[in-house]
Amino acid sequence: MTQKDSNIIWSIVHFNDLTVDQLFDILALRTEIFVVEQDCPYQEVDPKDKESYHVMAYDSSASLIAVARILPAGVSYKEVSFGRVAVRAGNRGKGLAHVLTKNLILFTKSRLFSDEIRISAQSYLLSFYEKHGFKKVSEEYLEDGIPHMEMLLAN
Repeated sequence: MTQKDSNIIWSIVHFNDLTVDQLFDILALRTEIFVVEQDCPYQEVDPKDKESYHVMAYDSSASLIAVARILPAGVSYKEVSFGRVAVRAGNRGKGLAHVLTKNLILFTKSRLFSDEIRISAQSYLLSFYEKHGFKKVSEEYLEDGIPHMEMLLAN
C-alpha cells in the first residue's frame, strides 16, 4: 500500500516484501532514534520485525523521515499492536506523528480487520495517544530503562 500525501510518500510493506534499501533505511532511522538519541543500548532489531508490516514515510528527497511497525494479533499481544514509532528529529513538531498514527489505525482496521489495538507506549506520550482514542490499561513499568504503559484502542 503506497500513497502520496503532499510531499510525503507513505508505504506499508510486509517484511517479506521490503527491499534491501527500505530495510536499511528503517533500521538506520530506528537505531538513530531509539539507541543513539535516547541513549538506550538494547537489542533494537528483534524477530518481531519479520512478522510485521513496516510503515515508512519518505520526503521529496527520498529520505526516510518516519517509521513504525504493525504487529499482527498474537505476535506481541492477543490484539494487533504497533510500535517502533519514530519521526526523524528535523521533522518533528509538524503533525507527522499524528498522520502516522492515523495511518497505523486505518491500516489495522481496513487490512487486518481489527478494531482493537494494544500498544506499549512511552509514558510521556500518554496524552498523544489519548488524542487518538487509546486508554491507559496498565500501571507504568520500565522497558529498557524507559517508563512505559500499555494502552488499548477498542471500538
